[in-house]
Amino acid sequence: MNECYLLKPDISFENELISYRNEFINNHDSMDGTSRLEKIENIADWILFNQKLEHQETLPDGPFVPSSLYLYVRKTDHKIVGMINIRHCFNDYLENFGGHIGYSVLPSERRKGYAKNMLKDALPYCKTLGIKNVLITCIQGNEGSKRTILSNGGKYENTIFEPDENIYLERYWINL
Repeated sequence: MNECYLLKPDISFENELISYRNEFINNHDSMDGTSRLEKIENIADWILFNQKLEHQETLPDGPFVPSSLYLYVRKTDHKIVGMINIRHCFNDYLENFGGHIGYSVLPSERRKGYAKNMLKDALPYCKTLGIKNVLITCIQGNEGSKRTILSNGGKYENTIFEPDENIYLERYWINL
């Protein structure tokens, strides 16, 4: 597998971000961990939105908590193969359903180990935030995400029903 690195988004990745967004939309796929990329069409606005999310003082109005979004970029061709969003703390929804981390891998790049390595690379950052136990959830039946979490030391806690989305979520903890 090709090596990748975590990188904060910037405008130099505008075309890559548009392609990333379009691939998910065209596949009718969930864009987990992309910090509303599906809802914000202007990439410069999306980057600014994510910069505001990094600090409590600049959070937009709404149900937001401080968070850090990273692109997972392949070294050989600088292609974005995934994204991961690390929430620094919880609100009620995240504590029950969302967890500390959301992530996604491009549909065309799945089953190559990117999610496993992206999560592994993001966990040290969680530690620098003072997070000792990372909560990650996945939709029941999403075997790829479940394997990603387990391969990074995730311990199953329970399965809960999320009524707004009408789905069951499996909850896992990774002790740092």
